[in-house]
Amino acid sequence: MSDERWKQRFRAARVSLPGWAREAPERAVFRSNVSGTWEIYTWDRGTGEQRQATSRPNGTLMGGLDPYGRELWWFADTDGDEFGVWMRQPFEGGEAVAATPLEPSYPAGLALGRSGRVLVGRSGKHGTSVHLIDPGQEPVTIYEHAENAYLGGLSRDERLIAIGHSEHGDSRHPALRILRPDGSPVAELWDGPGKGVGPSGFSPVEGDPRLLVDHERRGREELLLWNPLTGEEQELVFDLPGEVGASWFPDGSALLVSHGYEARDELFRYDLSTGELARIDTPRGCLGGATARPDGTVEYSFTCAAEPPVIRSTTGAVVLTPPGEPAPPSVPVEDLWVDGPGGRIHALVSRPAGEGPFPTVFDVHGGPTAQDVDAFNPGTAAWIDHGFAVVQVNYRGSTGYGSAWRDALEEKVGLIELEDIKAVRDRVVETGLADPDKLVLAGGSWGGYLTLLGIGTRPDDWSVAVSAVPVADYVAAYEDEMEALQAFDRSLFGGSPAEVPDKYRESSPITYVDAVKVPVLILAGENDPRCPIRQIDNYLARLADRGVPHETYRYDAGHGSLVVEERIRQTEAEITFARKALGLL
Repeated sequence: MSDERWKQRFRAARVSLPGWAREAPERAVFRSNVSGTWEIYTWDRGTGEQRQATSRPNGTLMGGLDPYGRELWWFADTDGDEFGVWMRQPFEGGEAVAATPLEPSYPAGLALGRSGRVLVGRSGKHGTSVHLIDPGQEPVTIYEHAENAYLGGLSRDERLIAIGHSEHGDSRHPALRILRPDGSPVAELWDGPGKGVGPSGFSPVEGDPRLLVDHERRGREELLLWNPLTGEEQELVFDLPGEVGASWFPDGSALLVSHGYEARDELFRYDLSTGELARIDTPRGCLGGATARPDGTVEYSFTCAAEPPVIRSTTGAVVLTPPGEPAPPSVPVEDLWVDGPGGRIHALVSRPAGEGPFPTVFDVHGGPTAQDVDAFNPGTAAWIDHGFAVVQVNYRGSTGYGSAWRDALEEKVGLIELEDIKAVRDRVVETGLADPDKLVLAGGSWGGYLTLLGIGTRPDDWSVAVSAVPVADYVAAYEDEMEALQAFDRSLFGGSPAEVPDKYRESSPITYVDAVKVPVLILAGENDPRCPIRQIDNYLARLADRGVPHETYRYDAGHGSLVVEERIRQTEAEITFARKALGLL
């Protein structure tokens, strides 16, 4: 790997879209990797002063400001295990202290009120709970249930609390409940089996109790405004082909609407008084977030496969520029549509220089409730720099293509997705893009799971496998994983392994391990609560018993790493392993 451009892409400083304090918009918070690890920074937009607020060996992911920007709250876990407590520290700097007396847990939402009222969502062995803490008072539990739930927001007057829950037993299609601060119920919204609803923010206007709600009543993600005090609903129907989400403009006069369609995004302003939907001019690509400022401008994070992310404003200005040289660009993606067993499959293809057929990596996305989009990815660019074509498949199970496409995997978990990947694999071989003798199946998390399942159920289709933080033994994974994911799995399979053992067995990679015959690399986090290490060790032991060529890369963190040099080492291990296995070194 003599070409260092791929490492420069990882090392180039990046920043996330800044969030800001509702009552003090000049006080902002963002994430950056400028220190070599993703950490949280505060930013006084008036003076320009920026301060690194957190500094931890494995990085810090979650943080935000109180409404007046006086304090930064951030979540402290242990070495990436996602289990911990909220900390707080002054915006200007100083000692970080435990923000509440609550015991450590997995986070399930946080809401900070103007009065000093705090709401904390917690997940763990007890299920999910929401706790209210008023200034000078002890925490009060206002919600608790064994099924998965999350805190979804606090109204402007702090009298209404939104909670997304799955008391009906289906965390993939949640219901919505509004509570008062004493825990008494106000209203419930649920569209029935297979149709979820979720909170997207209370109105920012004093005295307006309306809640912006995501729904899927017509088979895709759309929006409605709900007044939980009167029960009135206003569905917002736009003449747009894709799925939509939204947030409020700060004065409550309009909504900032995001529209995702065929792996790209665009923004609109929806005027609530006139019903006018006006497009906001943004480049073609992916928007990694957007926020409306009090002056009516919009700030957004833009990226596409060929260009590193940049934080822009509708004024035309670049909002926040990290220090140092920007990351080298990569290549644009091409759209590929393939007729598959469940309908047309959308894939994104990236080509290296030269003429094919190329050694090709199928980089399978995680989730599964996620999708591949036209966005810059240093890992993808690294494969391309080393002569590989990269194919990314938005298989059935992916978001962005309607509810039926997203939920189709429930018929045969894992196997449905692989049918779509197989259809795209065959197409790119047939067209001469991919060398059939040099096909890498790779992915992380759910993508890592599909990688191991794919080389077991379709062993002749692939030449080598690279699987990061995967589900490898589904029953053992269920036993050890965080409780929220156990609820997800029960929803996905229709029960626990004890209740539907045949379904878990049919969808578990370890069931097919005896058929594996290609070299396998597995990357695993020692502290991973999502795809725990024991079930990976079970799979590795079976590979060893059979003498299948394999390597393991273990690292001391959780479900991935926030450390730049660690990500470089992992990428180098992945590409080196694949090139050796394919005879390219």
